[in-house]
Amino acid sequence: MFSDLHDLELLLRSETPLLLIESREEPRILELFNRLGARLDAPVFSWSVTEGLRLTRFDIAEEQYTEPAEVLRHIKATTQPGIYLLLDFHPFLEHPLHVRLLKEIAQRFRDTPRRLVLVSHALQTPPEVSHLAARFELSLPDRSRLLGLIREEAQAWQHAAPNRSFRANREAVEQLSRNLLGVTESDARRLIRNAIRNDGAITESDVADVTRAKYELLSPGGAVSFEYDTVGFGDVAGLHNLKGFVDRRRAVFLDEGKGVADPPKGVMLLGVQGGGKSLAAKAVAGRLGVPLLRLDFGALYNKFIGESERNLRDALRTADVMAPCVLWCDEIEKGIATGSGDDGLGRRLLGGLLTWMAERKTRVFLVATSNDISGLPPELVRKGRLDEIFFVDLPGLEIRREVFRIHLSKRGLESSRFDLERLAEASVGFTGAGIEQAVVNALYAADSDAAATDTDALLAELAATQPLSVVMDRQIEALRDWARDRAVPA
Repeated sequence: MFSDLHDLELLLRSETPLLLIESREEPRILELFNRLGARLDAPVFSWSVTEGLRLTRFDIAEEQYTEPAEVLRHIKATTQPGIYLLLDFHPFLEHPLHVRLLKEIAQRFRDTPRRLVLVSHALQTPPEVSHLAARFELSLPDRSRLLGLIREEAQAWQHAAPNRSFRANREAVEQLSRNLLGVTESDARRLIRNAIRNDGAITESDVADVTRAKYELLSPGGAVSFEYDTVGFGDVAGLHNLKGFVDRRRAVFLDEGKGVADPPKGVMLLGVQGGGKSLAAKAVAGRLGVPLLRLDFGALYNKFIGESERNLRDALRTADVMAPCVLWCDEIEKGIATGSGDDGLGRRLLGGLLTWMAERKTRVFLVATSNDISGLPPELVRKGRLDEIFFVDLPGLEIRREVFRIHLSKRGLESSRFDLERLAEASVGFTGAGIEQAVVNALYAADSDAAATDTDALLAELAATQPLSVVMDRQIEALRDWARDRAVPA
């Protein structure tokens, strides 16, 4: 609040006659201007189409100027300096008469300093007055302020009923304060209040619910989807190098590290289909404890010129306001192909993505997955764009054993009943997805009777399936050749 008050005062002391504020926090803006009006010894008026013109400090109604042309003519005619807040004036900016009146009032600012402040959720500056106008943005609460809001709402909840006790998981509170970055103070307060009122506590489940609500608030639709289900590293077999890489950078990414200026940028996961890249992306978000957003490149494309690029900008902006988060670009080569048949669209999308990657200041950890290195432009895979390129190969014997254990346990089957060593040896060349499907097929063959599903049933399913190493032997070998000197084994 203090920073906004200071910055706004500097702007009001300048000779800018027209101020535009895009915000949904109307009460907060009115409070700011009331405080500034007292400090600057200037009367503050507010106007709305329902209430007309009012002196805000004492909530005294002026004459009933409910029509926009009427109130602008009144402001133009008055010789009294003042600040006039025009609330939700955006629909009236399409009328030439209103724009002309705004311009005439602004042009005579030196004679009579009547400052017009347009406040709405969305405002387009009319070109006729753009040289007379300035924009102001309310600051968003930082982590310290968000923690303060959590304390305030917890105290208010207890004060309303002194016999109730408030419970809070410290880690959940810290995570909630991180995940609420990017929303306005009033929205953050509302989301915190709802979380507390639910059960008188802040727990991990509240963090997930609030994060989903934040996403729906900031991006109800578009090419970026919110992935509700993330997993932990314990649900992913192997990938020890990737796990260590993420663990070493977790504190810095969450702004808990000391002495490191730049947060980690992200990774590229290159590998065969079904090798676990998608699961790894979910596990990275789960390990970092941040939301996972998935960028659907197919949803970016639009037949109208310029719309695809705008869709990409909107998607990346969503990731920025959801920060800290993981942005998962699945099969990225399909979205930024730079062939000659797209009139340069793929090249323009690649350029937009690379610019964002180079210039972003937000804590967005990019996880790009790819099955085909031939479709990856060299600009994307060169050092510096991402922190590392990991190659996800077909799982080895030990990892296949662990994959069987994980998928059997997920389906309520005791892994101790199965000969995991025989299953691992019989599944040479299978991906993690292939092993999972063998478990699923064995359950179906036994009519979902867990007791009837045994090692022999799984071996039969494996024998009836061609492993990916046979079906895609050339593609896999090409991936291995490319990754040998260019990527780190995951």
